[in-house]
Amino acid sequence: MTWRATVLTLFPDMFPGPLGVSLAGKALASGLWSLEARDIRDSATDRHRSVDDTPAGGGPGMVLRADVLAAAIDAADAGQDRPHLLMSPRGRPLTQSLVAELAVGPGPLIVCGRFEGVDQRVIEARNLEEVSIGDYVLSGGEIAAMALIDACVRLLPGVMGKQASGEDESFSEGLLEYPQFTRPQEFEGRGIPEILISGDHAKVAAWRKAEAEALTRVRRPDLWAARPGQNATKNKTDG
Repeated sequence: MTWRATVLTLFPDMFPGPLGVSLAGKALASGLWSLEARDIRDSATDRHRSVDDTPAGGGPGMVLRADVLAAAIDAADAGQDRPHLLMSPRGRPLTQSLVAELAVGPGPLIVCGRFEGVDQRVIEARNLEEVSIGDYVLSGGEIAAMALIDACVRLLPGVMGKQASGEDESFSEGLLEYPQFTRPQEFEGRGIPEILISGDHAKVAAWRKAEAEALTRVRRPDLWAARPGQNATKNKTDG
């Protein structure tokens, strides 16, 4: 079964966009995955193709209507076994572990929010899981959906040249990736660390692990604190 992404959006012409080039684009052309971008406005019932209305209780902006969006979701025929996602800044953070979960399934249906948000009733009625790509607000969910899809597609079998490329990188073991180097051996007075050209694979592996741990401790203390054994070590030190 081909992994499939179904995107519900007010701007279907934004797709495939970046997903049509590089690894994702080659895989799409090869049939390793498929993409369908559907216009939410196709489910509108009035002659103006209205999809939004003013917020109940007052306030600025507009809100996507529950009835229109529900009809769009139902028309997509996504199947109950597929995840139903809503890209939203208040959602569950998109992590590599979540990406890995989504990549092994049939592929998600993704709703791209717009305006001030989506009527809460359709979120509940259609079991939409809200997912966020970061603590900031975009104009809409399309760019966020592209990020999620790209992260999933690169993990699909046959997309990357070497399977190890997806196993030995940032977040794969709860760590940031170690620094990388290549030719030339000298660049503006800076050399490649000698251990990396020593030919001693065990020492190279140890160096990379130590560098990954050091980077994670400094740049992402939240990831470091979440690693198994860190709380026990901290408690032992504190005691």
